[in-house]
Amino acid sequence: MNPRKIKETNQLMLTQQKNFQIAADYVTSSLKQIDEVEKIVLFSSIAHHLKKEVPRFREFRRADIEVCHECKDVDIAVWLSGLNILRTLQKACSKALNRLLQERNIAIAHHQVDVFIFEPETNRYLGRLCNYNTCPKGKDDCLVPGCGEIPLLKQHDDFTFKMDVFESDSNIVLFDRSKTRHSEKVAD
Repeated sequence: MNPRKIKETNQLMLTQQKNFQIAADYVTSSLKQIDEVEKIVLFSSIAHHLKKEVPRFREFRRADIEVCHECKDVDIAVWLSGLNILRTLQKACSKALNRLLQERNIAIAHHQVDVFIFEPETNRYLGRLCNYNTCPKGKDDCLVPGCGEIPLLKQHDDFTFKMDVFESDSNIVLFDRSKTRHSEKVAD
């Protein structure tokens, strides 16, 4: 295997991670303007140093060559004090990604941002923000039990969110309204 190809692939994976991190910042900037958003946490592979692994790419897999992990999306957890603003959340995410493209020429598809919704008081996982513009959309994934009971709150079949992801160093708190309120009180 050509060492230059390995280096280029690693650089591509690092650039993709960086672009996803920038997208997370743009989305956070928009979401934190919504009063019901209490906290936003970035987690998964874009929140920490990329591990080396044998990837899915055939040429590397066949040669058993490790390269940086491939980031495929932005995973953010959002704690909401109310679920009546999911359409507003959708629009804010969409506007943030459009602004990212205009200002930085970084194209991140809307479906590449997964917004996991949590209840602030209990930290209970409620579902994901749906990417469809109507609810239910009539797609097969809309048939999952509980999906759409709260419009635009997507449920996944046989999915359980593992809360231990928040107990490690592999996440980054991007916004915490309680700390913002605390710092405002200190400043007074």
